[in-house]
Amino acid sequence: MKKQFGFTLIELIMVIVILGILAATALPKFVDLAGDARKASLSAAEGSIKSAAMMARSAALVKASAVVSIEGTSYTMEANYYPKDADIMALAGVSGPSYTVTAATAQVAGATTPASCQVVYSNAGTVNTTPTYTKTDTGC
Repeated sequence: MKKQFGFTLIELIMVIVILGILAATALPKFVDLAGDARKASLSAAEGSIKSAAMMARSAALVKASAVVSIEGTSYTMEANYYPKDADIMALAGVSGPSYTVTAATAQVAGATTPASCQVVYSNAGTVNTTPTYTKTDTGC
C-alpha cells in the first residue's frame, strides 16, 4: 500500500473556511471603526472651525473693519477681529446630520456620550488674545 503525504485539497479548503469564519466573528470585537470614524469627524470639525476663524479674522484685518462679508453674509467680529461664538459654526460649515450644533459647540451625531465627543469654540473677546478650541473625544 502507498503512503500518503501532505493534505488533500478538501482539507485545505476546510481550514481556510474555518479561519475565515473565525476572523469574521472575532475582528469586529477588536476593531472599533465607528468610534475611530467619529473621532476623525470631530478632528475635521475642529480643523474647519480653526480655519474659518483664521480666514474671517484675516478678512477683517485686511478690510480694517469689524464687519466683513463672507459668501454674501455679513458678520460682525469681536474686538480682536475673531468671529463671534454664535457665528463660527455657520462660517465653518459645520452642520447637517453629522453634527448637533448649538451656538459654539459641535457634537458628533451617534456618539455614545455626546458631551464627551464635541468641540467648543470660545472667543476671548479682548484685544491681543486668541480664541480657545476645546476638543473632547473620550465619549466617541
